[in-house]
Amino acid sequence: MPDPDRVPDPARIVFFGTGAFAVPILERLVGLPGIAVVGVVTVLGRPSGRHGVVRPSAVAEAAVGLGLAVVSPPLLRDASAVAAIASFGSHLGVLADYGRIVPRSILDLPDHGILNVHPSLLPRWRGAAPIPATILAGDRETGVTVIQMDEGLDTGPIVAVERWRLSGRETAPEVELRTAAIAAGLIARTIGPWLEGTILARPQEADATMTRPLRREDGRLDPSLPVRDLERRVRALDPWPGTYLETSLGRLIVHRAAVVPGDHADPIAVGTIIAVGAALVLRASDGWLRLDEVQPAGGRRMTAAALLRGRPGFAGLRIE
Repeated sequence: MPDPDRVPDPARIVFFGTGAFAVPILERLVGLPGIAVVGVVTVLGRPSGRHGVVRPSAVAEAAVGLGLAVVSPPLLRDASAVAAIASFGSHLGVLADYGRIVPRSILDLPDHGILNVHPSLLPRWRGAAPIPATILAGDRETGVTVIQMDEGLDTGPIVAVERWRLSGRETAPEVELRTAAIAAGLIARTIGPWLEGTILARPQEADATMTRPLRREDGRLDPSLPVRDLERRVRALDPWPGTYLETSLGRLIVHRAAVVPGDHADPIAVGTIIAVGAALVLRASDGWLRLDEVQPAGGRRMTAAALLRGRPGFAGLRIE
């Protein structure tokens, strides 16, 4: 006969994550009643700096601070990795910003599978860079989707979703910060019903869009593009890979920019940088991009006005 006074054992959760987006989600799970995060799986840090020091991932640092067991297997397919994760004896896996494909041998370990927290409205913007892709496309709505993981790339059935409107002025870090906070709340509300079997996952729609990992060369600002595309690129590629103009005075990093009114029929050639008072503006294919915050090669981050005072030669340059 069941004991009415017995407190149920907590659900054992194994968490997969690497980047900063996953940290608020992990922290929320640790504080969730009826949940025990029994282990954290994260990607090994990469060598950085002059001496090649390997730094732990953002999730690894957070997990250690929370007193959680951490494993960083080089390859999830290795038998040793499968055994290490199996030893957690988890009922459910939760994955966010992990950064690697998870093989079937790992997906099958938790009793209730693995839930993936993805920062887009799936099936729109599957893959590695959904937040930059959302801004680059000028989407007016975004969201977070929880899916049951399968062996595809963000192809699993949808378990839960939350959406909201964008103003069209957000940077990628701002969208990521808000999305992570909302994602933490969504997964916290989803785990209980999922474990109880009261949520039914539904297949994704057929019209999917994909993203790819960002490369440094994606940050080059091409003045032949429409000015609104350039402005979105500045917001979308902050902080990685960042955006820049290649000039005869060296690379000019553009940290902040804005579309400003101007005569589209102006005879000034596309790609020309000019000074308008204390402002620095770039002639694009169909308008003007004001360069609000910049950083010259070897210099510090500064306003355009400060750049013009110290290096007035940037005004009048032509960008190809």
